[in-house]
Amino acid sequence: MKYYIILMVLAFSLLSTAQNQTKIKFSYDNAGNQTSRTLCVNCPPETGKQIKEIEAIVDEDLEKIEGEDMISYYPNPVKEELYLKWELTDDNYVTSIQLFSLTGQVLKTFQGTKNTNTQNILFQSYPSGVYVVLVNYKSGAPKSFKIIKQ
Repeated sequence: MKYYIILMVLAFSLLSTAQNQTKIKFSYDNAGNQTSRTLCVNCPPETGKQIKEIEAIVDEDLEKIEGEDMISYYPNPVKEELYLKWELTDDNYVTSIQLFSLTGQVLKTFQGTKNTNTQNILFQSYPSGVYVVLVNYKSGAPKSFKIIKQ
């Protein structure tokens, strides 16, 4: 009889800890910098989050890198696909776009972007983390920015 009571108490404690977990939650600003870190003890399990369906990208959605030549990108953080758009001046054009991991490994290179002003980068096959996108110009002055993959 003692064994049954001990087993029931043990099973109940395992079930209660399986539902509530200790988690660390992070928040990031638009530039990808960590803004807060919160420890949640005995957190209830998260329910499925609703993903906003995007019908069309509007200019207000794009994050912009200002300068002579303007680069816009959306979304950051990214889940599946990053959309890049650029407007160049003085016969300048994008020669290549490279995607790097934080360790410096080149994950993907896009060539032949001379006649276009947009590029989509698929992030589905990459793990969550921080990545760097490097845009190379004919003029030789590259621009880079951080992207967070959720």
